[in-house]
Amino acid sequence: MKRDLTRLLRPKSIAVIGGGAWCEQVVLQSNRMGYAGDIWPVHPKATEISGHRVFAGLDDLPEPPDAAFVGVNRHLTIELIRELSNLGAGGAVCFASGFSEATAEDAIGGDLQSQLIEAAGEMPFLGPNCYGFINTLDGALLWPDQHGATSVDEGVAILTQSSNISINLTMQKRGLPIAYMVACGNKAQTSQAQIASSLIDDPRVTCVGLHIEGFGDLREWEKLAAKAHQKGTPLIALKVGASEQAQAATVSHSASLAGSDAGAEALLNRLGIPRLSSLPEFLETLKLLHCYGPLPGGNIASISCSGGEASLIADMAVGTGLRFPQLTEGKKCGLRDVLGPMVAINNPLDYHTYIWRDEQAMAKAWSGMTGDEIDLTFSIVDYPTTDPTDWECATRAALRVRSETDARFAIVATLPELLPEDVAQELLAGGVVPLMGLREALFATRAAGQIAAPSTDPICLPGKAEATRTLTEAESKLALAECGLRIPQNRTVRGEVEAREAAQGMVAPFAVKGVGLAHKSEHAAVRLSVDADDVIEVAAEIGTEEILIEEMIVGTVAELLVGVVRDPAHGFVLTLGAGGVLTEVLSDTVSLLVPSSRSEIRTALGTLKIAPLLAGYRGRPAADMESILAAVESVQAYVMQNAVALGEVEINPLLCTPNSAVAVDALIRKA
Repeated sequence: MKRDLTRLLRPKSIAVIGGGAWCEQVVLQSNRMGYAGDIWPVHPKATEISGHRVFAGLDDLPEPPDAAFVGVNRHLTIELIRELSNLGAGGAVCFASGFSEATAEDAIGGDLQSQLIEAAGEMPFLGPNCYGFINTLDGALLWPDQHGATSVDEGVAILTQSSNISINLTMQKRGLPIAYMVACGNKAQTSQAQIASSLIDDPRVTCVGLHIEGFGDLREWEKLAAKAHQKGTPLIALKVGASEQAQAATVSHSASLAGSDAGAEALLNRLGIPRLSSLPEFLETLKLLHCYGPLPGGNIASISCSGGEASLIADMAVGTGLRFPQLTEGKKCGLRDVLGPMVAINNPLDYHTYIWRDEQAMAKAWSGMTGDEIDLTFSIVDYPTTDPTDWECATRAALRVRSETDARFAIVATLPELLPEDVAQELLAGGVVPLMGLREALFATRAAGQIAAPSTDPICLPGKAEATRTLTEAESKLALAECGLRIPQNRTVRGEVEAREAAQGMVAPFAVKGVGLAHKSEHAAVRLSVDADDVIEVAAEIGTEEILIEEMIVGTVAELLVGVVRDPAHGFVLTLGAGGVLTEVLSDTVSLLVPSSRSEIRTALGTLKIAPLLAGYRGRPAADMESILAAVESVQAYVMQNAVALGEVEINPLLCTPNSAVAVDALIRKA
C-alpha cells in the first residue's frame, strides 16, 4: 500500500508521547533547531516539558498531529498507534523495541509487530525499534538522542537501517549539508524505498544516500530508481550484509560463485545506483553529488606541489576506472607560461612551489588543468593542523578557479584531518567541492560517474517452491535445447548393446560421461576423445548405471560458464564466467539479473579476464559472439518460462568456437 509520508517527514505539528529522558530529548532537540511548528508533549501526569504545556491524552490535543513520537513500552505503543490512526494523525515514530527483531529471545515479538501494523491501518509509521528522523530544513526532529546536524537550506538525505550509524553520520565534520537523517528501524510497515521516494519529492534534497541491509520488495526499488532518474536526484548505496540463498551452494559451480552479495551488486547496477564500501566514501560521494550532481565520466586531472602526491594519486587511481587524459598542446603552452621551464608538464602535474602565495598565478595554473574533456579536477592541498594561515591563498585560488571557469573543481586533502571543516564549508559555499582523503576522493569520483538510468525491464521474480529435483544432464540439455540452446548430438545408454548402437549412429570422437553425478570430473567420470571402438570399454570403467555418449566439439576458442541461481532477495542471478574444470580456481565471473539485454550481456562478457580469448588472442580465431549471446538468451528464456519452480540452471562448459557456442554439460534443479 502506498502511503503519503509528507505530513510525517515535514510536519507542522509534533506530538511527543511518553515521559523520561528520551521524550524530553525529542522536545529539546526541536527547540534547539528552532522548529516553528507546534510541539505537544503528551503525558498523564506531567504539566510542563522544556517550556511546552503537556496534554494528558491524545484526545486533549488541539488537532491531530502531523507527526508523533511514541516513546512508551511495546504493548502501550500498539494502543497509542491505533488511537493516532483513528484520530487521523499524519504518522508516527515507534521508538519501542521488542518486536520482530527480538523473536529469538521473545517468541511474541513477531505477533506484536503484526498487531502494530494492523493498529496503524493506513497511517504510516517508522520502526519499530527506531530513532526516527531529523529534518534540518524545517527544524523538525523526532529524535531522542544527541546529534550533530545543523540547519540547512538544502542538502542530502540519508536513510539508514541502524540508529547508531545515523547518530555517527550526523557528527561528520566534512562540510556535508544533511537535510534529512532517517533511521528506518524494523521497516515493519514503511519500507526504505517508500521513505526515499517521499524524500526525493522535496526539491531541497540534492541526492539520497541509502545504507541498506536488505531490499525487500524489488518492485518498490524499481519504481524508486525510475522516479529518482526522472527527477534527476541521484541515489547511492552502502550495501552491507548477505541475504540467505534458497538452497545451500553445493550442487552447481554457479551457486558457489554467485552468492547473495553478487545478487545485491547486480541489482544495484541494474537500478543505476553506485555502491560504496565504507562510510567515508559514502559521505564524500554525497558531497560531490550535492555540489555537482552526476559526473559525465571518469576523466580526471590532478595538480599538486609535490611529486610524491602526483605519484600517489596516479598509483591509487589504478583499478578504479578513472583516467588521466594527456594534456593538449594548448594546455601545455598555457601552463608553461605560468610555471616556467623548470616544471615538467604532465597529468598528474607537480607544479612545485614556485608560485605559492601568488593567488593569481595559482588560479591560472589550476585553471589550466580544467576543460571540457576533464570531468573533475583535483588540487591536492593539505592544510596544516598548526597554523594554516599560509594556506589561505589555496582556498582563494580554488574559489577563483570556480568563479572564472565554472569547471568542476575539488580541493583534496590526502588525509581527512588535513582539511578543516570551516575551510570545507567556505569552499562548498563557493562551488568548490572539498574532498577529504585521497582514496575517498577517487572512489567518490568513480561513483559519481556511475549514476545511470535504471533498466526498464522488470526483474524476473522467483517462486518460493523448494527446488528438490535435479534433472539429469540429458534431461537438462533437452529442456534448454527446446528454448534454442545448441547442444551436441548425444544418447543416454544402458549396457554394451546400447553403447555400441549409439557409437555406430553418431560421429566420433566422443565424450563419454557417467550419469547421476553432480561434479563428474571429480569422480573421473568424464572421458574425452574416445574412439568408437573404445566406447564400451570406457563406459565400463566409468561404472555408472547410465552412460551419456555425445559427439565431441572441436575448434574450441574458450570455455564459458553460464549459470542462473535463484536468490530470493534479488531475483535470478545470472553468472557469466570462465568455465571448465577450473571455474572456482579462476573465479573470473560477472553477475547480472534476469532478464538482461543482449547489449548488457555483451558488455558483461567484455569485463572478464578471458575476454581477450573470446576476441581472438595473439592471432587465434575469435569466438562467435552472436552465438554466445544467443546461448545466454536461451538460458534466460528457460528461466523466465520456469520461474515459479526453478532453483538453478547451469551450463559448464559452453564451448565457444569461431562459428558456434555449444553446451556440452548442463544442470537444472527445480521443484
